[in-house]
Amino acid sequence: MKNNILKSILFTATFGALVACEEQIFPELESAEPVLVIDAWVTNRDQPQVIKITRSQPYFDEVLPTGVAGASVSVSDNLGNVFTFTEGATQGEYVWTPVGNVGFGTVGNSYELTVTVNGETFLANARMNDVPPVDSITFNKQEGTQFFDDLYFAEFWGTDLLPVGDAYWIKTYKNGQLLNKPSEISLAYDAAFSRGADYSGEKFITPIRTSINPFDEGADGSLLSPYSVGDSLYVEINSLSQEAFDFLTEVQLQTDRPGGFGELFSTPIANVPTNVRNVNASGSKVVGFFNVAAVAGNGRRFKSLDEVSRVY
Repeated sequence: MKNNILKSILFTATFGALVACEEQIFPELESAEPVLVIDAWVTNRDQPQVIKITRSQPYFDEVLPTGVAGASVSVSDNLGNVFTFTEGATQGEYVWTPVGNVGFGTVGNSYELTVTVNGETFLANARMNDVPPVDSITFNKQEGTQFFDDLYFAEFWGTDLLPVGDAYWIKTYKNGQLLNKPSEISLAYDAAFSRGADYSGEKFITPIRTSINPFDEGADGSLLSPYSVGDSLYVEINSLSQEAFDFLTEVQLQTDRPGGFGELFSTPIANVPTNVRNVNASGSKVVGFFNVAAVAGNGRRFKSLDEVSRVY
């Protein structure tokens, strides 16, 4: 009995010491040589496509990384077509602009990215996979309680493609603004979350369909309704390669950190894999990713409470 009491006291003291440590510390990290970063997420949307080239910077820097000027950037497909990305007005951004109403690339084609910087050449390969349509968007109501007001949630509807092995990135725009917090990265493998779930060809499962809701708090810490009458919503499904799905899964794991005491038990930060390689295996290092996505989307404005489909 005494041993149990002693253990309890020791645990309480240790826990209290841990949670009481609120002093900010700024550890000195070893400096590292900047690494080339190639951010190449190209889609078939009928709009200019941008590839960003920067260099890595110290972890605690609070400014955007400096863009790399003077690079040569192009993407070629398996049919011999070459898409040249020219240096834009913003340093480090290289842009391809569609002619007419024809977007970039074709579903099923394979693509190779070529970037030349300071005499070094970097390559990456990707295939444009197909994507299912966003069939519709509905709004649902969560009845308020003494702790929160009525909440209005959105849900999109769509069905995964056959055969097995499709991967998607669901992007949500609320009132024209992309929801881009780490916690708002929404990924699907077939119609579920991960490989082996056996949901190929099915409707996207509920957590995927409702992942398009932002969860923000008011100044008093109260939960705000994800959507209100007058808000607009646009949902995109972007196709991913298997490697891109793994890359974004790892990005979410590394960036959506719990903070505070929970950080003690979270997965340690680590480098995220890349599909970009230096032609010279002993040359400069490179990070980043290249993916070519087909995109399907649908939008809706929340016009009135009469549009609410379900009440919970």
